[in-house]
Amino acid sequence: MSTPPADFNAQIIDEFRANEGRVGGMFENMPLLLLHHTGARSGTAYVNPLAYLRDGDRYVIFASKGGAPDNPAWYHNLKAHPDVTIEVGTDSVDVRADEAETGERDRLYATQSERSPQFTEYAAKAGRTIPVMVLTPR
Repeated sequence: MSTPPADFNAQIIDEFRANEGRVGGMFENMPLLLLHHTGARSGTAYVNPLAYLRDGDRYVIFASKGGAPDNPAWYHNLKAHPDVTIEVGTDSVDVRADEAETGERDRLYATQSERSPQFTEYAAKAGRTIPVMVLTPR
């Protein structure tokens, strides 16, 4: 029996907060942040743990959804409500989310794929161009 996604995320969030932003298991040694966002239609508040890449003072996240053929809900939420908050380590940062344009998107995705090879697998499996969101501190 597998763990439902909400329960799995809740476990990661609890571990993240208990260990100053560090988690073990399959995410050990992977930089993670917690994305606080609002549902595009529902207005419901959500928190998702996501792998990220630093690009200067910006944080970059990838709408890979593990290689699924559709984008994750958080992507649509950021498009509707781009002013969000992230938790990184013990810090809370207000950011604005913008989708990276083609050239920048390709550079950032390639950098992430070199660092975490599973992102190459996600891109091959997805059958879509995986959006890259850039989170700039406000």
